[in-house]
Amino acid sequence: MLAVGVFAEHSRIAPILVFVFCWSTLVYDPIACWTWNSNGWSFVLGGLDFAGGTPVHISSGTAALAISVYLGRRRGYGTERLAYKPHNTSYVVLGTVFLWFGWFGFNGGSALSANLRAVQACIVTNLAASVGGLTWMFWDWRLERKWSAVGFCSGAIAGLVAITPGSGFVGSPAAVAYGFLAGTICNFATQLKFIFGYDDCLDIFASHAIGGIVGNILTALFAQSSVAAFDGIAAIPGGWFDHHWIQLGYQLADSTAGLSYSFVMTSIILWIIHFIPGLRLRCDEETEILGVDDAELGEFAYDYVGFDAELGAHLPHSGAGPGGVGADVPALGTVGGGREPRHSITQVHRAKSVSSSEGREKTVA
Repeated sequence: MLAVGVFAEHSRIAPILVFVFCWSTLVYDPIACWTWNSNGWSFVLGGLDFAGGTPVHISSGTAALAISVYLGRRRGYGTERLAYKPHNTSYVVLGTVFLWFGWFGFNGGSALSANLRAVQACIVTNLAASVGGLTWMFWDWRLERKWSAVGFCSGAIAGLVAITPGSGFVGSPAAVAYGFLAGTICNFATQLKFIFGYDDCLDIFASHAIGGIVGNILTALFAQSSVAAFDGIAAIPGGWFDHHWIQLGYQLADSTAGLSYSFVMTSIILWIIHFIPGLRLRCDEETEILGVDDAELGEFAYDYVGFDAELGAHLPHSGAGPGGVGADVPALGTVGGGREPRHSITQVHRAKSVSSSEGREKTVA
């Protein structure tokens, strides 16, 4: 569930598990049914969604918006303390690589066979992601004159989201338009949280809901019956490229229904859970200050490294610095922070330091 990212830093773990089960059953399943089931109203109407623009992206992105409204802002929102960038750019790039690779299975696999349509879906998926990444990076460059790797990754995800509903229906030139428009519109959509004052820390609504809507609309414009027929089975009237003008109405109806249903149902689920004892999602202020990882899980990704307050201040100097090789007293070095126990080597150094100090005191006496 893509929307769980919005829970970061101000939600409790156990209630999230209950929420995910309820949301998957009551929100995702009905939308997937009306999109892909042969008796679903959108399928019967003629809506085109090859791999999940509405069931996956619009529904999850809109759920993130509903969760943001329900939870409220994190402590310190709007201050310098929360005006941070991703803590590990390498992880952002690595995660994007995993997603990009997995998307070939996500979109290409939706052909349900190793055929030409699956190949075409993979081609347009890669192309839209590439163009989306470059587009977002160029838009970010206009602000800081920096070539942002995080910006490229964000745009690549926006391009992947947008091409999802049309990946089995559009040709390669159309994928360029998907990537450019998704990278542009989703980039500017990240400003919505400042305009309306909601706290969507990972821009899930901007990337997935808005990106999904962009993809659905573009599918109405660029879908081609000839591309869908690459598998030798599918027959669709196509979109505007094939002069099937009503397709835009079908796509807008599906997008609007998915957005509305997800927002309303997600809000209902959140408030029902809110009044069940023990299942309130918002953590208390003390937990938020300490950190959800530490308070809820008892562990965290990075244990801080603390330096001894006296490090180097009272130690004899040598060519290697305070407490270095050739000095009378070895340096204590760094010690683990948080609950990290003192390691044996630190204890040995401390013992040597103490015994050496005692020896000097006796000599002076």
